[in-house]
Amino acid sequence: MNAITKRASGGLSLVLLVALFVGLTLVFNQLFRGAQIDLTANNEYTLSEGTEEILNSLDEPINLYFYFSEEASRDLPQIRTYATRVRELLEEMAGRAGGKIRLQVIDPQPFSEEEDEATAYGLQSVPLGNTGDKLFFGLAGTNSTNGKVAVPFFQPDKEAFLEYDVAKAIHNLVVVEKPEVGLITSLPMSGGFDPASQQMSDPWAVMQQLNELFTVQVLGTDTKTIDAKIKVLMLVHPKELPADTQYAIDQFVLRGGRLIVFLDPNANADQSGADPNNPSAAMFANKSSNLETLLKAWGINYNPDQVVVDRSLGLQVQINPAEAPVRHPLVLGLTKAQANQQDLVSADLESINVDSVGHLKQAEGSAFKLEPLLQSSTEATTVSSERIRFLPDPRELLKDFTPSGEAYVIAARASGKFKTAFPDKSSEAGHLAEAAEDAQIMVFADTDLLTDRLWVSKQNFFGQRLLQAFANNGDLIVNALDNLTGSSALISIRGRASSQRPFTVVEEMRRAAEEKFRSTEESLQQELNETETKLTELQQGKAAGDEMILSPEQQAEIERFQAEKLRIRKELRDVRRSLDQDIESLGTTLKVINIALVPLLVIGLALAYGGLRRNRRRAAQQGA
Repeated sequence: MNAITKRASGGLSLVLLVALFVGLTLVFNQLFRGAQIDLTANNEYTLSEGTEEILNSLDEPINLYFYFSEEASRDLPQIRTYATRVRELLEEMAGRAGGKIRLQVIDPQPFSEEEDEATAYGLQSVPLGNTGDKLFFGLAGTNSTNGKVAVPFFQPDKEAFLEYDVAKAIHNLVVVEKPEVGLITSLPMSGGFDPASQQMSDPWAVMQQLNELFTVQVLGTDTKTIDAKIKVLMLVHPKELPADTQYAIDQFVLRGGRLIVFLDPNANADQSGADPNNPSAAMFANKSSNLETLLKAWGINYNPDQVVVDRSLGLQVQINPAEAPVRHPLVLGLTKAQANQQDLVSADLESINVDSVGHLKQAEGSAFKLEPLLQSSTEATTVSSERIRFLPDPRELLKDFTPSGEAYVIAARASGKFKTAFPDKSSEAGHLAEAAEDAQIMVFADTDLLTDRLWVSKQNFFGQRLLQAFANNGDLIVNALDNLTGSSALISIRGRASSQRPFTVVEEMRRAAEEKFRSTEESLQQELNETETKLTELQQGKAAGDEMILSPEQQAEIERFQAEKLRIRKELRDVRRSLDQDIESLGTTLKVINIALVPLLVIGLALAYGGLRRNRRRAAQQGA
């Protein structure tokens, strides 16, 4: 009977232990739901503070539809790996949104309703080979009204901005109205009467873009107040602005308004002094712009008397119709190498064309942040703006050219808790002495990049003006305004490092082996050349009629070369074999570490912790 009782008691204990284990598991799942530890090198699975703020600000549920063609992508491992990364990010965001994001993952089959829906949302399908399969890999979103957004296709080479793209889509579902942009300019951006041609001119192409995407409010250069509805103020060539206008700009920035400024040491579109009866009058007019008082308060140095000359980035320009185009060291073609690839505004833009640009620097001792967006090459220097004003041939700038070795900052993003540039206005009603939060400003030391001639060609098609961009100037401006019109949370989200991790050790091993392989191949080729030379010399020393007969010296030389050739080829095979063995050995070592050592380390730590607890318990019992 005692045995039966003990057996029953043991069984009951086991059941209770299982029930306790299950119960604790459920309790911990509830208590630590969503808890995680991100041990990746760049915190790839940790949402930025800006994204967290956007998710926490959701007032009503939104719907996200992640379209990915599982079957069509079966032979595309890179795409499938990235799709997993995208899906995990979306699931993480949905989990952090407290039920305000309804995420659906959809595999659109060919000729299905899901495929039609994806197309209707604006997603792009990529045809794969001759099979007729289409790959969908994008995101669509809707809100409770009629708001819709789409990320047409997630490109793996833009993984650094994945979080920003998704966060922006969510943000746009919450804010559906066109952002308001204020414009203050002394240039004829909106078109009008051109005194030089005595005709009406069309609006600039960049204005057409801005009017499609934003609500643009044109303000006068003598404005004294800036409407609170304006999210971004755009200053283009602000020449001799009145003090009241500058004070309005100062207070706008300190209130949290975003600002984008285009200055120029020599604005070619400036019509100051234009006189049809005296064409040379415009040459003597001042075409520079500056905001010295405000720039000083923002910790930015800019000299309107200096122009950047770059001999490596100069574009070919037709100066004289009767002559061939010449390289113009003032008209610069900036490429990806000169654009900040870590900033959403300038990343992935192929070409930006600028003309007679100035440059920016952070003021000495400034506590504010200045991040370059565009820079010159190091094959550059600066010259006086007076010199270029009367320059008939740009090649003159290259005759005594000496590069400084400095990459000059042409455009930059400035941020910080700026202080007012007008402390003497402290008695004004509502005056702010300092920004409550970090303000956002972008400054460009060129206005010509906005003009049509540097980035877009125009054609008349049956009365319609068609625009064809040949540079990314328009994309740059839209990116800048799009970024600045977003919430402060959205602006704070920056590019991240890619999750793709190259095997650097293996690559170094492979590179070293290839160098050795190439060196050995060169040695073999040199031996071959020397042997051919020696055989030719021996052949030339033969008597007439003996050309077809190999002499003993020739026979010995051929045999020696063949033996040397076999030896070198064996060395080449050994180099390749050694590389494979080194890589396999490295892989084996990693497998041993991952499969054996890590578990043993965990077990050892557990045993040590258990022993420590037993010692503490024993010490406590002895003390009692």
